[in-house]
Amino acid sequence: MIKIYTSPSCSSCRKVKKWFNEQQIPFVEKNIFVATLNEKELLDILAKSENGTEDIISSRSKIVKESGVDIDSMTINELIAFIKENPSVLKRPIIVDDTKIQVGYNAEDIRVFIPHARRIAEWACQHNECPKYDNCEHVKDKLAAN
Repeated sequence: MIKIYTSPSCSSCRKVKKWFNEQQIPFVEKNIFVATLNEKELLDILAKSENGTEDIISSRSKIVKESGVDIDSMTINELIAFIKENPSVLKRPIIVDDTKIQVGYNAEDIRVFIPHARRIAEWACQHNECPKYDNCEHVKDKLAAN
């Protein structure tokens, strides 16, 4: 199941939710200010991020700047406690499934969350190799555009 960690005032969060709804891909939304992330969720996010805290913590965050905390010197337990106390330090949105993570909205990168079988079918249709060529929506769209 895809989880999207959001905040209400985040325009990128709205774009991500709109995209998932348009693609008819189910997701669970978690507002980071209403539902505190638990230790398991934070460990999962950290484990999937390629660059650790750099990917998910905003160094421009007011709390990080004003408190002078050194995120890199924190233990995992200290980091988790800090994030739970200060969820606004997280970059948003954070999109997570069983194997992947994406932070922010990127129109190209977000396509990795389209189910694999649908991506293969879309590719086949776009290259005139669709098994249902005559009824393919991609082909109809191409013909209508010409």
